[in-house]
Amino acid sequence: MTHQPVLLKEAIEHLGPKPGDKIIDATFNGGGHSLAILEKIKPKGKILGIELDTELFNKAGEKFSGIREIILINDNYRNLKEIAEKNDFLGVDGILFDLGVSSWHLSESERGFSFQKDEPLDMRYSEKEKLTAREIINQWPPEEIEKILQEFGEEKFSRPISRAIIEARKKKPIISTFQLIEVIKKAVPFWYQHGRINFATKTFQALRIAVNDELGNLEAGLKQIPQVLKKGGHGVVISFHSLEDRIVKNRFKELKKDGIVEIITKKPVRPTTNEATENPRSRSGKLRAIKLITND
Repeated sequence: MTHQPVLLKEAIEHLGPKPGDKIIDATFNGGGHSLAILEKIKPKGKILGIELDTELFNKAGEKFSGIREIILINDNYRNLKEIAEKNDFLGVDGILFDLGVSSWHLSESERGFSFQKDEPLDMRYSEKEKLTAREIINQWPPEEIEKILQEFGEEKFSRPISRAIIEARKKKPIISTFQLIEVIKKAVPFWYQHGRINFATKTFQALRIAVNDELGNLEAGLKQIPQVLKKGGHGVVISFHSLEDRIVKNRFKELKKDGIVEIITKKPVRPTTNEATENPRSRSGKLRAIKLITND
């Protein structure tokens, strides 16, 4: 499955890349956004691509090895300023964050990101991290599991699900995605099992966010945008659920209030009907963009 970059046209439009620009793609993934940006900034422009997942980073390294305008770094964008500094990318023209889970993680990583495949409960983007979904499910106390399901999954049945997990793990460890799905299924009402979204979606989202500290990373990365952009440079963020979007929206509001940025998108930009039909995973995408007025 190839990863289709979401809101590609809109991201380019709001980044406004020009020949000779330097751009940071903070979530490189399969390089879809970066390739399109490269077309606009050639021949002298450069892209710094940051990819957290070592396996994806290695794949990208092979795929783009012949393109010297793209510099790839295997790191976490929470270290944005440090990465930019080390690679001579301070004072850039644009920064892009695409916060979506890649199709590759869901379909090929074999790390338990998808509830449609029976895989080990891992969910780490980086093998350097210690915490796995399996550890949370089998070792964390019930109130902690309930808390992450509630806060990170906005799961209305967080209590019955966490209780069912505790009961199930007493009998044997829950080590695979399908085992976990069976536990969730027994804990939620029949109507919830047959809703518009899969009944396991929110639990899986919550575990993934907790394992990878996604919201902490996002807050840290967003804080560094003004330190890395040049005056007049653009920051673009594409988010995929309300928790991320709220963090982005609030951070941009704070920066505007402090007179540091101008918000370019009065409302979040959504995918066109065409894109949502062609790429169903883009449906929940929201793009917000800012322009740096001052980096004092």
